[in-house]
This record gives sequence, structure tokens and C-alpha cells, in this order.
Amino acid sequence: MNKDKLEIRFKELSNILLSELNDDGFWSGELSSSALGVAVAVAALHFHDANFHQQEIEKGLKWLCSNQNTDGGFGDTPESPANISTSLLSYATLNLYAENNPEVKSTQQKLADYLKTQNVDVRSDQVAKVILDHYQKDYTFSVPILTLCALCGIPGDDGFKHIPQLPFELALLPRRFYRLLNLSVVSYAIPALIAVGIVVFRKKKSNGLTRAIRAKAEKKALKILERSLPESGGFLEAIPLTAFVALSLINAGLRDSVVVDKGIAFLKRTQREDGSWPIDIDLSTWVTTLSVKALGNRKNEVLTKTQQKRIVNHLLSVQNKTVHSFNGTSPGGWGWTDYSGSVPDCDDTPGAILALLELAPHHTIKEEILAGGEWLLQLQNNDGGFPTFSRGWGKLPFDQSCADLTGHCVLALTKLLDVYKSDLNSKQKKQYTTAINKAVVYLKKHQKENGSWLPLWFGNQHTKNHENPVYGTARVLTYFQKAKLMLKDEPFLNERIQKMIVEGRDFLLKTQNENGSWGGDFGIEGSIEETALAIAALNGIKSKPEIEKGLEWLDVYYKKNGLKEAPIGLYFASLWYDEKLYPLTAYLEAIKGYKDIH
Repeated sequence: MNKDKLEIRFKELSNILLSELNDDGFWSGELSSSALGVAVAVAALHFHDANFHQQEIEKGLKWLCSNQNTDGGFGDTPESPANISTSLLSYATLNLYAENNPEVKSTQQKLADYLKTQNVDVRSDQVAKVILDHYQKDYTFSVPILTLCALCGIPGDDGFKHIPQLPFELALLPRRFYRLLNLSVVSYAIPALIAVGIVVFRKKKSNGLTRAIRAKAEKKALKILERSLPESGGFLEAIPLTAFVALSLINAGLRDSVVVDKGIAFLKRTQREDGSWPIDIDLSTWVTTLSVKALGNRKNEVLTKTQQKRIVNHLLSVQNKTVHSFNGTSPGGWGWTDYSGSVPDCDDTPGAILALLELAPHHTIKEEILAGGEWLLQLQNNDGGFPTFSRGWGKLPFDQSCADLTGHCVLALTKLLDVYKSDLNSKQKKQYTTAINKAVVYLKKHQKENGSWLPLWFGNQHTKNHENPVYGTARVLTYFQKAKLMLKDEPFLNERIQKMIVEGRDFLLKTQNENGSWGGDFGIEGSIEETALAIAALNGIKSKPEIEKGLEWLDVYYKKNGLKEAPIGLYFASLWYDEKLYPLTAYLEAIKGYKDIH
């Protein structure tokens, strides 16, 4: 595409982005509907009061029956291939209504046929073995799945027999000990540890000292659960987690709990008009910072000063100001949404820091930015990398340090240090430079032999192990290139980063498809998101022919399909999602970067 056509496309996409601003002046985006979210939410409403919630339940069941894949299974999004977990949960929920509803019964039978092709016999105890083998030592999702199945009569009357007991009594210990306990659930799943643990405890027949200890721990564990309940009623603003907690407490005889009352109200409030639920209410902080990043130095052409100020005020208003009730994290971080169930994390915090530094006079936001920087410093792991929520939780995959978050932190900390160098004392400067150096060492250690990095919260459903080295590499390269410009006084660090950039570039060039697109890895069908982010990473690294080929592919694909979303997001418990603003912001970032350089 020539520059004139790219400019026309940039303005077209910018106008679409502007139209997506909500009435409060920031971006909310829109997450894909989730069959898993629907299944678990419908089950929770059923167990709470099937007659009272009849309308919501019927709408949810109708959505499931209308969105079944052709092979009979369900995927995490309507665009996703079927998988065992979502299909099994859907089967279990449909079991509650199949006897008296012919459409539900037909849908369930097709589901049973699909599960049979995956060697899952819903009438056999083998169900538990399949799920436990799939998730191995991580009980974060496997035990809730099996618990819902058992409550819905799958595989029979004694479904709890093969479900592992979650040690909910460990939630009574101070948070600082959690990372030492080798828990079988990840840090963000403590509500499920408690609620699901209690219902399994009450349904299973066991004796001895352990039972006596758990019986005594129940009341205190429930108090901890109540203290971590957000005002919205939604744990992490996540529909599946909230529904699992509510249905577990109801079936444990705790229907009158405030956690159940608020959780059910949250589920009713978040159901969409078509009867579906997303996995989370939204990712507003994330998509807002992505939008600012996409516009970059052209923000003044697209956003008025008033619009920019409203975005700044919004981001400042959602910064965590206190010790967080959910996981005890310090003040200073940002979570993924403005709703109360959000928890500060290590991708949204650097994103917010960078967006604010792009939009606001630096002296007016110094206190908030430095608080964010301090929060990042406290979170850095001993290995030099950055985890998502909690320092030191490295036992299970979603609690480990990861490359894309670490690269994002390198850029944010470098930018912060560059902007506020004169405001920091020598000790503070050393803290920041040490953190940056440790992070770069981590990224060097975790760069694969082929030059790629793997992301944690993003993947590709069509690659081996569902990994997405194209996304991870593209993001780290983009962060490195921007950080490198501010590290001119650090020749050794610059040289180390440059070497990694070259190796990462070579990987991206090798993974470009013949038609000019990029998918998640070698030979994987391309998407707008992966192609645009690869182009954004390659801009300025002397790869003009490959970039132009990629831009041509984007042009053709966009004209044919519009801004079609790809399910590349991996949410809690490895749930796939797509997001309406991902292809739009990625495409804008690619075009803007190309025009900046060429």
C-alpha cells in the first residue's frame, strides 16, 4: 500500500476507534460470549432458585442450543474449536433441563456424541480421570469442573467420590505464607479454593483428624471469603469464578451467605440481551491503554485535549490507592477494569504508566507514576522476571514470571526513569536500573534458541501446545526498541538488548506466511492481531519488503472481513477469548509505526 492509502486507512480506523469511546470518555471494548460462562452461570441460577430465575435460565439455555459447534461440542468462544472442559460443563448444565426440554435434550445428545469422540464417557467414573489427567497438579479448574458435574448428576449419584479435596483451611494462614505452601490452585483462585473446597468437604464422606480441622476452619474461611468480596459481587469481575463460588456455597447449605446474594445479583446483571455471558465484564483499562499506545504521537490529530484529559482522569481514578482486599497487594498498581472486582496486575500497570506519560504533563502525575513504579519494583521476582499478580508464586503456570509482562515493565520503568531522573535520589535510581538490568537478564535467559519469546496470557488455538511465540516476540521487540532509545548511556545494556532484537527479528521474518500474514507460529493461518503486531515490531528494523507484504495482506483481509477478531486471549484458567478492540488497536499501531519510519 502506498502512503496515501495508508493515511486514508489510518483516518478510517481512527474514526472507528473514536466511535468506540464510551459516555464516560474511555474505552470499554467488548469480550466474546462464552459457552463456559453461560453454562456455569445458568447452573448457579438454577441451584439458587430455578423458578425465580426462569427467564435468565431459559435465555441462557437457548443461547447454548443456538451456538453449538457443528461437531456437537462447545469451544470457549463461538469462533473456537470444541474442547473437553467447556463441553463437559455445558453437558452437565444441560442435564438439569434435558428431561423436560426436547431442544435441550437434543443439544445434550450431540454433546455426548462429541465427548465420546474425545474418549469421555459421561456415564462413567472415567470423567474424573480425564479431567484430572488434563490439568495435572493444577486443581484451579479441574476440581470446580468436576464439582459442577457431580452436582448436576454427572456421572451419577456418587460423583464426588473421585474429586480431590481442596485444602480450604490453608486460606486461614497469613498471605505471606501462601507462596511457600505449594498450593494446588493459583493465586487468583483463593475464592474457589474456599467455596469449592467447602462443598466437596461437605459432600464427601471422610473421618479423622483432617475432617475435624476442616470442620473447625469452615467459619473462618467463609469470613475470609466475605472480606475479599468486591462491592460489585463479582470475584475478579469474572463470571465463571463468581458462579463457581455461588453454586458451591448454595450446595454446601450456605444459600443465605452475603457472597451468594451479591454473586447471584452480579450474574443477573451481567447477562447479555442474547442470553449469553462473557468471561469477564470488560478489560477497559487494558483496551484504553492499548488505544492510547496505538495512536502514539498522532494522538493530537485524533483526540481533543478534553478527550485526552478525560482519559487521564479516568486512569488516575482507577489506580489502586489502598492495600487490596483480594490479595493484599500494595497501593500503586492498576487492574484491567474500573469495576471493583479488578485486581492490580503487571500488564495493566505498565500500560497505564505509559499511557499517562503519553497524555498528561509529567509534573502533574508524578506522584501517581512513581507509586506505580514502586508497585512494579515490589512485584519483581528473584529470577528478574515479573509475574502477573503476586510475587513469588511460581509453582503453577499462571503465577510465574513471563516474557511479555517483563518486557512491558522494562519499557515502563525505563520511561519512568528517563522522565523523572532529576526527581529521584541516587538510591532510587539504582533500584530502577537494577530492576531493569535484572529484567533484561531474565529476557535473555528465556529467549528461545530460535529467537522467540512465549507470552503467558495470550496464545493461539491452532499451534502446538496452544502457544503464541509470534505474539510474545512481537511485544517484547516493540518494548525493547522503545526502551533502547532511552538507554543511550548504558552501552553494555544496549548491546545486549540489540542482540536480542536481531534474534527476535529473524524469528518473525521466518514465521511470516507466504501470503504476507502472521499467525501464532510457523505455518499458522494469519489474523489481523498477529500480523499487525508483527509489523509494529518490525517497523524500523530494515524489513521493509516483509512489512509492506504484511500491510497488503491486512488491506485485503480488512476489505473482505472487516475487523474480525481472533481468539488469541487466554483468560483465567486458560479460557480463550477475543476482544472487539484488539484487531483495531493492533492495525492502527502497525500503520502509525510504518508511517513514522518510512
